[in-house]
Amino acid sequence: MRFAALAGLAATALMLAAPLAPSARAAQTAAYSQAFDPARDPAADLKAAMADAKASGRNILIDVGGDWCIWCKLLDAMFARDADLAALRDRNFVLLKVHYDKKVNQNADFLGQYPKAAGYPHLYVLDADGALLHSQDTSQLELPAGGEKGHDRAKVKAFLEAWAPKGKGV
Repeated sequence: MRFAALAGLAATALMLAAPLAPSARAAQTAAYSQAFDPARDPAADLKAAMADAKASGRNILIDVGGDWCIWCKLLDAMFARDADLAALRDRNFVLLKVHYDKKVNQNADFLGQYPKAAGYPHLYVLDADGALLHSQDTSQLELPAGGEKGHDRAKVKAFLEAWAPKGKGV
């Protein structure tokens, strides 16, 4: 009985100590990619995201918005229900969610270094060194007006493919 328990612990320790394959690493998510949290420090989160991007050969995708934003929720829901689209994003980008709210926390110092957002969510693509590559108004990624409310999968996919790290393969 003791041997079986020790063997199980040893196997778990080996799995934890083994380096992660790129697909497993992409499947892991850092705290800074989980939610629009007004208490987080986006400058510190960007440093961590840059380290992750450099180590993994990915770009950084800054997603600015808040829990108050229906379009932010719709974009998040698209990635949650579309595993292929989420895998494309996670294979090529380190996701950094930055909270914006007129009343609680505008993160003005952090966001002031980037072009002004036309609306929310707003996406910024940075290289692994933190240099801005692109500023994306997500209204351009939405489904046509008059129909279902949300983002167009083909447009989002094209955006992700266009801004994936060059030479990495999407």
